Amino acid sequence: MLKIKTLTVKNFLSVGNQAQAINFEGKNLVLVIGENLDLGGDDAGARNGTGKTTIINAISYAFFGDALTQIRKDNLVNKTNNKDMLVSITFVKNDITYTIERGRKPQVLKFYINNVQQEEQSNEAQGENRETQQEINKLLGMTHAMFKNILALNTYSQPFLSTKQAEQREIIEQLLGITILSEKADLLKNQMRSTKEELMSEKYRIDSILHSNEKIEQSIKTIKLKSTAWQTQKDQDIEKFQDAIAELEKVDIKNEIETHKKLAKHQEDTKALASLQKEKAYHEDSLTKADSNVEKTKSDIEYAKDAKCPTCEQELNNEKHAHLFDKLKVTLNEGVDYSNKLKNDLKNIQEQIDTIGDLGQIPDTYYDSVHEAYNHKESVNDLKRQLTQTETKENPYEEQITELNKSALQKVDYIKANELEDLYRHQEFLYKLLTAKDSFLRTKIIEQNLTYLNQRLAMYLNKVKLPHTVVFQPDLNVQIEELGRELDFDNLSRGERNRLILSLSWAFRDVWENLYQQINLLFIDELIDAGMDTSGVESSMAVLKDMARTQNKNIFLISHKDELISRVDSVLKVVKENGFTNYANDVEIVI
Repeated sequence: MLKIKTLTVKNFLSVGNQAQAINFEGKNLVLVIGENLDLGGDDAGARNGTGKTTIINAISYAFFGDALTQIRKDNLVNKTNNKDMLVSITFVKNDITYTIERGRKPQVLKFYINNVQQEEQSNEAQGENRETQQEINKLLGMTHAMFKNILALNTYSQPFLSTKQAEQREIIEQLLGITILSEKADLLKNQMRSTKEELMSEKYRIDSILHSNEKIEQSIKTIKLKSTAWQTQKDQDIEKFQDAIAELEKVDIKNEIETHKKLAKHQEDTKALASLQKEKAYHEDSLTKADSNVEKTKSDIEYAKDAKCPTCEQELNNEKHAHLFDKLKVTLNEGVDYSNKLKNDLKNIQEQIDTIGDLGQIPDTYYDSVHEAYNHKESVNDLKRQLTQTETKENPYEEQITELNKSALQKVDYIKANELEDLYRHQEFLYKLLTAKDSFLRTKIIEQNLTYLNQRLAMYLNKVKLPHTVVFQPDLNVQIEELGRELDFDNLSRGERNRLILSLSWAFRDVWENLYQQINLLFIDELIDAGMDTSGVESSMAVLKDMARTQNKNIFLISHKDELISRVDSVLKVVKENGFTNYANDVEIVI
């Protein structure tokens, strides 16, 4: 239940610096009448301009930051004092006590829960704060428009049936609970926005990874091309080395070197043999000469035996003979020794010649020199070394590719994105379900609650003796008929309109309290006065009295009609004196 307990007003409209307080906790039908002492009071019949409507304007301002009537906010401040305007209202909901203090000059918005000020919602900057007002509306469970239709009925606000169709629909949708769908749709829309933002963020993350991976894959592709080119070059180099080695190995270089060695020995032996042959010939010639000299010496010795000169054959004396004979002997011995030496040398030479033996055919070589052969061998060895080095070379790009694949490439996880996609589609489905005019939820709510609204409206129309049929159609438009003839609201007389306004408001209130929460307070400002005949007044007062007693409502009836005093439980006299309003008499005053 929403139970409005007290209202305190200071420097608000005609209320001055002396705070005025009203207790709303009674269960009464209260008549609010005015007495303007500045215009002569009761004796002069001065009922206007006392500040009766100020009460509901103050309630409206406290709850919603706006007056019930079309008064600019700065004009709500008392013109005499022109500062320190403050309105405070206390109410209870679900056993929790709330107080709102709202004012201007200075601007104030304070919010209390169980007498504890809520700092986060209580500062000057939030005096016009839409979010703060939304929280208050949520707490009250109604908008300002709904407030005017179920709690503060007055002749200043445009009647429901005179408003634009869109405005009517908005109020009816809120009343029937369709607005809840809209509120849920708004919440869902925010969730959808959040989901979409998260989805976009996730998609951006995935796109970033994909882009990064794409760049890396392009790098890998480039490196792979380089790797392939490197491997191709390696294979070509290997093939080149293998071909070169194969070509060089066509020559049996080992045999070639051996042949060169043989050739060298053949050449050496040839040279040595030639030298030995020459030496042999020399020695043979020397030996021939030596042997000839020996033989001659022997012959000379024979001549010398006869004491004759072997040269001139003259007789030699003994001394000469002995000397010659000795000399010849010496020469013979020397000649024999020399001949023997030559023979021995010839023998050695022949042995050397024999050792050399038959030189045979000159070895045939591929290269002209052994140096070239060794160069060939070194070339083969060098090529084999290069081949081995080339074969053992590791592709420098393979490691780069492995590292890029291992550490640089990121795995793309689509799970969260898919979940968000599914969530968004589900939210989108629910949003359409909540907002579509032909939604079965919307249709079901209308079917359930519109029947009750029409029943309560028909009941109240009957009680106030209005002979018209007023029915809300399934499309939420209102149909007014009299004797089968369709009418517009403006076709009705003023009194008929007021009866319909009251009946419609009471029906609205019944639906509201049935769906949401009970409200202890009801204000009716001059609707009973304006154009209502006696029958209408009597029937309307009967409804209000029954409502106060059976539904425990505290109903404030603002009127100029003194004759209503006998029909109410108590009277609140609003007195204006010296330009300021005071609330007194039969209602408890809390100052």
